[in-house]
Amino acid sequence: MRIEVDWDLCESNGVCMGIIPEVFHLGDDDMLTVLQPEVTPENEALVREAVRQCPRQAISIKE
Repeated sequence: MRIEVDWDLCESNGVCMGIIPEVFHLGDDDMLTVLQPEVTPENEALVREAVRQCPRQAISIKE
């Protein structure tokens, strides 16, 4: 599974980074970067929480 971000929706609020900073990073330029696009058994629960809490529903998980 992979993380996908709809960049047209993403406002770089940083909620996802607050949940799992190992996967999402918000730079000084307010641009979001996905550091680890692969969803692993170790990070799946927190990635799903980031998807759920995204204010713009911009993050998804694709099989």
